Amino acid sequence: MPPRRLSPRLSNTRGVTLSDTLTSLVSRLEGPACQGEFSRLRRGLEKEGLRVDREGRVAQSQHPHALGSKLTHPHITTDYSEALLEYITPVTSRPADAMEFLGDLHRFSYRYLGDELIWPASMPARLDGNDSIPIADYGSSNVGTMKRVYRKGLDVRYGRIMQAIAGVHYNVSLPDDLWTLLRDIDGAGDTPFNDYRSQRYFGLIRNFRRHSWLLLYLFGASPAIDRSFLPDGRVPDKLEAHAQETLISRYATSLRMSDLGYQNKVQQQLKICFNSLSNYVNTLRHAISTPWPTYEAMGVNENSEWRQLNANILQIENEYYSDIRPKRVARHDETPSQALEARGVEYIEVRCLDLNPLLTLGVDETQIRFIDAFVMWCLLSESPWIPDAECETLDDNRQLVVERGRDPELRLCHAGKPRSVADWGGEILDEMRVVAELLDRLEEGSPHVDAVAAMAPRLADPTLTPSGQLLARLKESGEELSDVILAIARDQAEQLRHEPMASGRERLLAELIETSHQQQAQIEAADRVSFADFLSDYFEQARESRVTDGDGR
Repeated sequence: MPPRRLSPRLSNTRGVTLSDTLTSLVSRLEGPACQGEFSRLRRGLEKEGLRVDREGRVAQSQHPHALGSKLTHPHITTDYSEALLEYITPVTSRPADAMEFLGDLHRFSYRYLGDELIWPASMPARLDGNDSIPIADYGSSNVGTMKRVYRKGLDVRYGRIMQAIAGVHYNVSLPDDLWTLLRDIDGAGDTPFNDYRSQRYFGLIRNFRRHSWLLLYLFGASPAIDRSFLPDGRVPDKLEAHAQETLISRYATSLRMSDLGYQNKVQQQLKICFNSLSNYVNTLRHAISTPWPTYEAMGVNENSEWRQLNANILQIENEYYSDIRPKRVARHDETPSQALEARGVEYIEVRCLDLNPLLTLGVDETQIRFIDAFVMWCLLSESPWIPDAECETLDDNRQLVVERGRDPELRLCHAGKPRSVADWGGEILDEMRVVAELLDRLEEGSPHVDAVAAMAPRLADPTLTPSGQLLARLKESGEELSDVILAIARDQAEQLRHEPMASGRERLLAELIETSHQQQAQIEAADRVSFADFLSDYFEQARESRVTDGDGR
């Protein structure tokens, strides 16, 4: 199949000429794209889902032993709660492979879940107070104990209910050859490879933060909650009654990403706008070593009972909530920040995606292809540093979209001027199409271009978004949110239970059950120090060194 050429005119359908930087880069990357550079993007999925009983209440049972050890299994584990399953796909260069693996993880699990179901929505099922969400237990090893105490700390700081929210995380990285090419194009041959790659990844992240509102609009799928999600019973003004136990927000896209979900006022003081690796790492290191009076008052270890890992702004780096994270696989003796400062950014993790309950796996290949094009557009477009004033504007835009994204009267702030979601979003999609053509150079058909085109109708008609579709279903049926999601969960379970698995993958997952339990036992047997000493050593290591790079901070 001969490679297709880029569209000869680098302008969008609105007649606005693309930026000189994007035009130049796209033109110079056409040849490498024809040689397959863009077909080697590396992708991976992490997908969460609560186990619930047949009535839609959070399962109180232990993580099934037949699914392996949640401490050591590479593909099936838990997140905050013992009931919050987390599936992790291998890294692959084909989105279809990631989706097939994710599907088989669901099919395999359903063989051992009995009557339990996997809740397909981001906002949790019917809750019976804070204690109805069991905290995950990872065994008696120091590593396992640390994971559990960290989760106990999240409980005393924020409560368990917020931690029962589920989502999809999407990981993506570029091949080294492509980074080398971009470094040459930028005339940055004297910059060490890892430094250059980190600087460009942070440029990607800054543009992502400027425009992540678009993903929240297009893929947000949590415009409603069960009343039991509000532990004190007080209903915010943004919510209105739909049925006896269901509250909706008329124009919301993602209540999961609103102040009802993954938000924390203490963390807001950190002011991380991702201008550089040094700023990011040093800010996080400061947060995990700086006490916070409220957390000090809660206590850390009382009567030999650990309540939290420490009383600092962050217990560990993972406690910091963000739409996107720079990542690097850490070695066994490293913290995440030490891995980043030692070898630079390896990949990015997109964290703002709701589960779409209308999709069997919560996500589909079209969404993956769109995010690929979006991330690459963020990388190839100009990305100046974000000053404090702009940082606040980005936060405001994001908050407006999660709460009112489908409101036709909504206006976001772009370069100091008001812009509608449809107008600004359409301009972004037009620019993304040119980048999508690069990604499709050696593909069968045009899956990335098609994915971008598939999202355009959602900008013109908000009822086509997942949040719009879910609200329409609620209004048409008049049913409770939990009843609607429970019916969907039952249908999906019936489908997945009867679908065949790839034979090789079935054997792999069966072998990992026993292997992972053996690995956990070995870890527990190898411990030679007390948990207190283990924790002290960990935080002493985490405080070591301060990263400095050549970007001015």
